[in-house]
Amino acid sequence: MKYILRTRPDLIKRPDNEDPLSGVANLFDVALVFIVALFLSLMATFQVLDFLNPESEITVMKKVKDQWQIITKKGKEVKVKKVTDRTVGGEEGLMLGTAYQLKDGRVIYIPSENEESRNPQ
Repeated sequence: MKYILRTRPDLIKRPDNEDPLSGVANLFDVALVFIVALFLSLMATFQVLDFLNPESEITVMKKVKDQWQIITKKGKEVKVKKVTDRTVGGEEGLMLGTAYQLKDGRVIYIPSENEESRNPQ
């Protein structure tokens, strides 16, 4: 026993006034590192960083209270469109023709040559 006390006195003689809360601070540090790692992994999994990029284009579909929403982001502009299953104007109507939009932005309308569209009853 004398040999152990001479070579390693700190193994047997420990301070009596050791702080019991010093281990709690270490647990807090470990929990904080775990939270940051979890946050970064979630951001990488769901690709949230694309929302912060001003050059990205993103389209997301989401259902809120039995109604679909389409969220589109182009650059810094964000648009939300609500999709509904209702028909606008009812079931009746006639096809009058076809409209085409050219590359310069002009719209050209071409009436249809159908007999039904010329003579509505």
